[in-house]
Amino acid sequence: MIKKFLIAFFCVASYGIFAQNGTISPYSYFGIGDLRNNGTVENQMMGGLSMYGDSIHINLTNPAAYSKLKLTTYTAGISHTAFRLKSFTEQQNVGVTNLDYLSIGFPIAKNVGMGFGLMPFSSVGYNLTDVSADETITNVFAGEGGLNRAYLSVGFEPIKDLSFGASVNFNFGRLEYQRIQSVENVQFGTLDRRESRINGYDFNYAVNYNPTIKDKYTLYTSVVVNTQVNLTSENTERLGSFSLVNGQEIEVIDVDLDAVNLRNTELKIPTRTTVGLGLGENKKWFVGGEYSFQKFSDFRNDFLGIDNVVYNDANTIAIGGHFIPDYRSLSNYFKRITYRAGLRYDTTGLEVNNKEINNLGITFGFGLPLGNSFSNLNLGFEAGRRGTTDANLVEESYFKINVGLSLNDKWFIKRKIN
Repeated sequence: MIKKFLIAFFCVASYGIFAQNGTISPYSYFGIGDLRNNGTVENQMMGGLSMYGDSIHINLTNPAAYSKLKLTTYTAGISHTAFRLKSFTEQQNVGVTNLDYLSIGFPIAKNVGMGFGLMPFSSVGYNLTDVSADETITNVFAGEGGLNRAYLSVGFEPIKDLSFGASVNFNFGRLEYQRIQSVENVQFGTLDRRESRINGYDFNYAVNYNPTIKDKYTLYTSVVVNTQVNLTSENTERLGSFSLVNGQEIEVIDVDLDAVNLRNTELKIPTRTTVGLGLGENKKWFVGGEYSFQKFSDFRNDFLGIDNVVYNDANTIAIGGHFIPDYRSLSNYFKRITYRAGLRYDTTGLEVNNKEINNLGITFGFGLPLGNSFSNLNLGFEAGRRGTTDANLVEESYFKINVGLSLNDKWFIKRKIN
């Protein structure tokens, strides 16, 4: 029964991943949009740590963790983010709801597991107005779309405490950008519409070493390498004019991008490496930290040709952990809850108007057991801030609510008749 229900749910929810507009951030105008956090709610609420894995939860960011799976696991996550967008002169409150991931993972042999699923990779969604100093020229910028990711992962543990994993990711989607300009006392405005259809592969590799210390504690060490994402972009551009009275387009033409070698371009998101170290006691507690670095200064998008942005090297520092008072308690439900918390600071590598756009987030959440099974409902919360009001930019304050469902079942088990 659970399999039939989940197959139906995945079919309906996967449409939601493709249809959704995943952000309202003005900073999604740059690059290929906002790069999404691809971890499950469980990992996100520990500051986004990727090193931790166990036998009943899927780890979307560390394929080596699939080697620990003992049960088939279905997982899905949704989120709602409330934004306060603040400039030097005004403030706006908006919100957006997303389907964050759909995934299945299962063991296929002793110490070997695999999984596959769908998730957003990046999102574009903004609507900005820029008025000249003398208030005679108005530019309206709008964008939407994003890239989705389908993945297949395998993890195995050939030597006790040492596991390896790999993922192949196929990224695909469409990005749309529009600029409309109007001039005071001029009858017609101008429009510039650009569209990119993008696809490409990348690979993730992971190594985890988790030895037992003093027969009680586990040392967690990991290295995760997200290889360079090589994307091909098929581009189109339309220029024209329109009536400011009724909005009717007067003359719109297709730009010959072949003449300037912009019909087909390449987008390369540089390799990202994450190293982690942690310590924990099985089914009791865990605490760890990770450092990620990426040579994002190598990125560029020739088709958009934005001149007020610089891409610098990026890095992230994250710390987090969890605590379970007593997972075997029968009389006190609250003792079986998993309590999670974390902190992360992202130097994004994005520099706009000579100002670095960085992000600070605080996370916490709960893993709520469902009945007497290994399944659980995961709730998470994140509060943070990105950007600045300096240099005519926007500061984003956000509060994010995550809901994740992790259901367990048994596959590949032979039926026995007594």
